[in-house]
Amino acid sequence: QVSVAESGGGSVQAGGSLRLSCAASGSGRTFSTYVMAWFRQAPGKEREFVAGIRRDASTTLYIDSVKGRFTISRDWGTNTANLQMNSLKPEDTAVYYCAVRDKFSVTVSKVDDDYAYWGQGTQVTVSS
Repeated sequence: QVSVAESGGGSVQAGGSLRLSCAASGSGRTFSTYVMAWFRQAPGKEREFVAGIRRDASTTLYIDSVKGRFTISRDWGTNTANLQMNSLKPEDTAVYYCAVRDKFSVTVSKVDDDYAYWGQGTQVTVSS
């Protein structure tokens, strides 16, 4: 059984920063080598891709609205994928989900159906 767990959500004022972490484990696998991504879902809106990182961390992908503010990275020592969020805006308020592709996938996808494993989500609230 595979489990994906996010941490680091919370409430901040506009302009502040938060760091989200994602750890995946289970079935004897090392998920740090899998494609990992962050999605978010705001109230009343569809879930959307935010950022993703390739297995070897050679490539990252972001939606336009977070470019220059968010950074996705891997921490090989702790086997986590992290999302550093700076200059937060009220429109960043959402539940943020970590998603992991299967072991055969190499590229980052913006399509949520392409991800095999999901965390429960962590709330990020940005006040103006």
